[in-house]
Amino acid sequence: MRLPERSIATYLTLAFSGLTVVLTVALAEAIGAAAGDELKAGISQGLTELALQTADKLDRGMAERYREVQLMSRNQVLITEHGPLDKRRAILNDRQATYHWYAWIGLAGLDGKVLLSTQGMLEGADVSQRPWFRNALAGIYVGDVHEAVLLAKLLPSAGNEPKRFVDIAFPFVDADGKPAGVVGAHLSWQWAKEVQQSVMQFSQTASGAAPGQRNKEALIVGMDGTVLLGPAGLQGSKLALASVTAAQAGRTGHMEERWPDGKHYLVGYSKTRGYNAYPGLGWSIVVRESLEDAYVPVHAIQRRVLWTGAALAALFSVAGLLLARLLARPMGELAASAGRVQRGEALVVEAGRRGYAEVTQLAGALNALVGNLLGKTEELNELNRSLEQRVGERTQELLRALARVRAEERRVQTIIDSAQDAFIGLDLQGRITDWNRAAEHLFGWKRDEAVGQPVDTLLIPARFREQYAKAMRSFHERGDADLLNRRLERIVVNRAGDEVPVEVTIGLAGSQDQYFFSVFLRDISERKKVEQMKNEFISTVSHELRTPMTSIRASLSMLASGMAGDLPDDTRQLIDIAYASCERMVRLVNDVLDIEKMESGKMDFDFAPRALLPLVQEAIDGVQGSAAQAHVTLVLEHGADAGLAWALADHDRIIQVLVNLLSNAVKFSPPGGQVTVWVERCHEADGDWSVIRVADQGPGIPEAFHARIFEKFAQADSTDTRQKGGTGLGLSICKAIVERHGGDISFTTQAGHGTQFSVRLKAVGSAAAAPDLAQDPVPEL
Repeated sequence: MRLPERSIATYLTLAFSGLTVVLTVALAEAIGAAAGDELKAGISQGLTELALQTADKLDRGMAERYREVQLMSRNQVLITEHGPLDKRRAILNDRQATYHWYAWIGLAGLDGKVLLSTQGMLEGADVSQRPWFRNALAGIYVGDVHEAVLLAKLLPSAGNEPKRFVDIAFPFVDADGKPAGVVGAHLSWQWAKEVQQSVMQFSQTASGAAPGQRNKEALIVGMDGTVLLGPAGLQGSKLALASVTAAQAGRTGHMEERWPDGKHYLVGYSKTRGYNAYPGLGWSIVVRESLEDAYVPVHAIQRRVLWTGAALAALFSVAGLLLARLLARPMGELAASAGRVQRGEALVVEAGRRGYAEVTQLAGALNALVGNLLGKTEELNELNRSLEQRVGERTQELLRALARVRAEERRVQTIIDSAQDAFIGLDLQGRITDWNRAAEHLFGWKRDEAVGQPVDTLLIPARFREQYAKAMRSFHERGDADLLNRRLERIVVNRAGDEVPVEVTIGLAGSQDQYFFSVFLRDISERKKVEQMKNEFISTVSHELRTPMTSIRASLSMLASGMAGDLPDDTRQLIDIAYASCERMVRLVNDVLDIEKMESGKMDFDFAPRALLPLVQEAIDGVQGSAAQAHVTLVLEHGADAGLAWALADHDRIIQVLVNLLSNAVKFSPPGGQVTVWVERCHEADGDWSVIRVADQGPGIPEAFHARIFEKFAQADSTDTRQKGGTGLGLSICKAIVERHGGDISFTTQAGHGTQFSVRLKAVGSAAAAPDLAQDPVPEL
C-alpha cells in the first residue's frame, strides 16, 4: 500500500522538530549527566569531609584529656602524700566538674591501692591488675575502649547499654624522682557519641536537609575492625569492608560498596592520627549514607534538566513548524505553476512574488527544460518514424546470420558424422554431449543411449577410473592441460565389455561460458597386433642369433688368445676383425632384446634404496680396461654430500646405464682426453634429487641430432660417428631404464668442447619408504 505524498512543509517541519528534539534531549542528557557527576562528586567529598571532621574532633578531644591528666600527674599538691586529703580530693572533684564526661579520676600507689578519687569511689580498692595501671607504669598512657568492671555498680545507669570507658593514666614521682604511683582517669565513651552527633547535626544543618531526610551515619571502628560506636545492629561486630581496610591503611576517600545488610551505601572514610603529644588509638571513622538517599539531589536536578529540555524541544518544534511553512510557500506556488503547464493551461512556469533566489533559478531551469522538451519531442517523433524501418532491416540481417550459423552447424555435424575416427563431445563434468556414427560403430551404443552418460562408467575400464578421476580433479583445480592436443594410447571398453586399444586426441573447444572436451578416438587394434608380431619376430630372431653368435665369439676368442698356436699376422688381423664384428653383433642382439623386454613390460627390476657412489665406482671399474686401450682417463669427483646421494634403484640396470654412458664418453673422447663423473645430492624446485653427471671432451653432438638422440637406432650422420660404430640403441635403453626409475636423463653439449649427460633420480634415505615402481604407470583417459 503506497503512502500518500506529503508536502515539503511537512518534511521540513518533521526535520526541524526531529532535530530539535534529538539535540535538546541529547543536550539535556549531557548537561544532566555532567551535573549529576559533579553533584555526586560533591556529595562523596562531603562524606569524606565528615569522616575527616569526626576524626579530627576525636583526636583533639582526646588530646585535651591527655594533656589534663598529664598535668594532674605533675600537680605537686595533688600527688604529695602529706597534703590534706580533702584538699587533694577537691582538686579531682573540680577537674571532674569542669568536664562532665570524666566518669572517675583517682590516684593509686605503687602497690595498686587507690589513695584518693573523685567522690571517694574505689578508695582503698586494689587496681594493680587493671590494664590502665600496668600500662601507665610501662609507658603506655592511653587505653582503648573497654567496659567498666569495678565502676559498673557504683555509677548510675541510664539504660541497659553497658558502661564503656577510654583510660588515660600517667605515673607520678616523689620528691626524689622515683615512681610513687599512677594518676588515672576513666573517660566515658558517651563523649565520643556526643562528638559523633554534633558532627552529624552540623552536616544536616549545613546541607539544608530536613531532619530525617538525609540519613548519614558515622561509625568509629577499632584497629581490629570492631565497631566501637555506630548503629545498634553493627556496634560490637567486626567489619571486613574495603572502606574499613582503606581507612586502617591510613587513606582518606570515598567509595560505593555493599554492606552486610545487603544495601549499597556511599561511604566516606578516614583515620584518627593523634594530635600534638596524644599518639592516637588508630580508630577508623566511616560515614555512610544509602545510595538512594545520597543521590536524591542528583536525581532531582536530572529530572529538572530533562523537563526543561522537553519544554525547550516543544517550543523549538512550534518555531520550526512556522519556519517550515514560510520556507515551503514559494515552492508550493512554483509547483502549482508547473502543474498548470503540465495541464496545458500555461506555457511558462512562474516563480511567484515572494520566491527566493533558488526558486527563481528553478523556475528558469524548468522553463528552459519545457522548451527543450518540446524540441526533443518533435525529434523523438521523427526518430520513431525511422526506427521501425531500421528494426526491419536489422531483423532481416539477423535472420540471414542465423541461417548461416545453422548451415555452418550442419556442415560441421556432417563432417563429424562422416569422419572415420570416433568423435565424442564431453562437458567439463565428464558427461557425453555428442556421439558420431563412427563412435556408434566402435563402441556399439547408439547416440541416444550414450548422450548424457558419464564417460568413465561407459567407456573406461574399472581399473583405470581412479586415474581418470585424478586427471579431472587436476584439470579443475590447477588447469592442468598436459593431456590436451596430444596423441595418447589408451584402453577403452565397448558395449560387449571387450577392451579396445585406441589412439586418443583430446582438445578443449567452445566459448568461455560453454567449454567442452572434443575427443577423437582411432581403433589401433590391428596396429597393435602388427607391433606384437614384429616384437615377437625380433625377439625370436634375436634369441636364435644369440646362441650361434656366442659360440662364434668364444671360438674367435680362443683363436685370438693363441690356443690354436701362433698364427700368421694377416690371419690374426682377420680374426681380430671377425671378433670385433662378433662383439658388435652380440651387443646389438642384447640391446634389441632389452628394447623388446621394456616395450613388452617383461624386464624385471629389483628396486631397493641404494647409495649411488658405490654403483658409479663399480661402473668405472668395468669400463677402465676399454678406457686404457683408448688412452682416456676416467676421473670420479664428488662433494661432501655425495654420501647422501641415495635412490630407489635396481643395481644391474643402473650399472647398465652408467656403463653405456661411460662407454659412449670414452668412445667419443680424443686420445689423452678425460671423462669426468660427478655424484651429488641437490635440492631443486621440484624436490630433492640424487644426480650423476658424465662429461667427455669429445666433439659434441650436432644440433640437428639433438631432438633424435634418445630415439631407437638413432645415430649422428657425421663420418666420425660412423667410424666409431654403435647400434643406436644405447641411449634409448638408458632413457627407458631411468624413466622406469621415476627419474630423467638430459644432456648439454657444445661443439668442440664435449658433452655432459645428467641422470636424476628421486633422492631417498638409506632406509626410506618409496613409491612402488614395480608396476608400469596406469594410463589415464
